[in-house]
Amino acid sequence: MQEIYNAEDRAHAEKAIEAFTKTYGTKWPKVVAKITDDAEELLAFYDFPAEHWIRLRTTNPIESTFSTVKLRTKITRGAGSPAAALAMMFKLVESAQERWRAITGAHLVALVRSGARFENGALVERAEEATAV
Repeated sequence: MQEIYNAEDRAHAEKAIEAFTKTYGTKWPKVVAKITDDAEELLAFYDFPAEHWIRLRTTNPIESTFSTVKLRTKITRGAGSPAAALAMMFKLVESAQERWRAITGAHLVALVRSGARFENGALVERAEEATAV
């Protein structure tokens, strides 16, 4: 699993999935089927800039943000009304946002949003633009 997760590019990750399938296919077929069936989603982060991979591979930012909200709602035993709960959650997330680390490669976010294509973390130039210049 670590070899799949930490592979340097998509080709190495796909080879690691094949090796995982050969090694564990007979012992845990459901696990192997889940990984092989969802391999495209599992490796989707390779279609983004390499600087963003560390953030895309983890769910920790989501978990740590909502753990603050969960802790506070347990202590207060509910916020009363739905509107008060929403306001409390908003303020907790807003205050937690001040401690978030900035994204690595923030200058690449505009390219991702505009639909630029990346392969194995590197920007792929369009063939039409390359020949026109």
